[in-house]
Amino acid sequence: MKIVFFGTPQFAVPTLEKLLYHPEFEVLAVVTQPDKRRERGNKLTPSPVKVVAVNHNIPVWQPQRVKKNSEILTKLQQLDADVFVVVAYGQILSQKILDMPKLGCVNVHGSILPQYRGAAPIQWCLHNGEPETGITTMLMDVGMDTGAMLLKATTPISLLDNADNVALRLSEIGGDLLIETLLKLQNQEIQPIPQDDSAATYASLIQKQDYALNWSKSMMQLHNQIRGFYPNCTATFRNQSLKITATVPLDVAYKDELPPELQKIFQKLPNLTNISGSPGEIVGIAKGIGAVVQTGEGLLLLREVQLAGKRPQSGWDFVNGMRLTVGEILGNGT
Repeated sequence: MKIVFFGTPQFAVPTLEKLLYHPEFEVLAVVTQPDKRRERGNKLTPSPVKVVAVNHNIPVWQPQRVKKNSEILTKLQQLDADVFVVVAYGQILSQKILDMPKLGCVNVHGSILPQYRGAAPIQWCLHNGEPETGITTMLMDVGMDTGAMLLKATTPISLLDNADNVALRLSEIGGDLLIETLLKLQNQEIQPIPQDDSAATYASLIQKQDYALNWSKSMMQLHNQIRGFYPNCTATFRNQSLKITATVPLDVAYKDELPPELQKIFQKLPNLTNISGSPGEIVGIAKGIGAVVQTGEGLLLLREVQLAGKRPQSGWDFVNGMRLTVGEILGNGT
């Protein structure tokens, strides 16, 4: 099967690699986003997908707008591919492109469709506290993740999962599911299933204000926001910005879901149920683990934080380094 691969971030890499190493598939070309300048040194940096393609001597095309680039459109048409595979490419494909390959364009989407259509399905799924997520392969149309579904695979979300480790897991699942999808498509063993539009939900692009923490929210709302939008959620501490990158909701209902080293906090602070304070107030310090913050409802352990201009550090290193004391207040993010 002759394939053109459209993809950009690390999430797309396992799928591309599985295609490259599978004897049934030939990747003719890779289309990815243009190189971007990164903060350090302002050097142009290729996408993770481009790096893999170059290492395998696959032609790489990087149009600013693929559907407006007549040269690339001509090249795509001339390849006479069986299928275009699209994984987190980052541009919308025109109907002209969708119509080019014999078997259509197959997308690997990071949610259980029709839930979480859109740009950030993994992040919003975690933010909303979903117990599971998954991958859906689908035949693309001109809508936003509205095409007919082909195959699905699911994975549970644990209490301490964040967007990065869920994405890593889903990227591997997605690669395997795509291989199965293409083989079944080739053998006409899949019947595409239209999506139920009335059941659809959307995962919009994340905005700067989505990262701001408000301590009047509940313990679980904050925990889910922090792990869903990892590693970018911010509060303020001593008039400076403070990223909070990992937390633990301190409720006995979640104790069994914690690793043994974190379950110890319930012995270190046996009076947790009697502790209270104002939202954002440090109300306890668990020796060797970290600080406990009062939220609008419930207590939250700071497991990992990052001070402005510093590297991430454990909650306990933060306590020691800042000589944190009970009664200090963390402000809301801005």
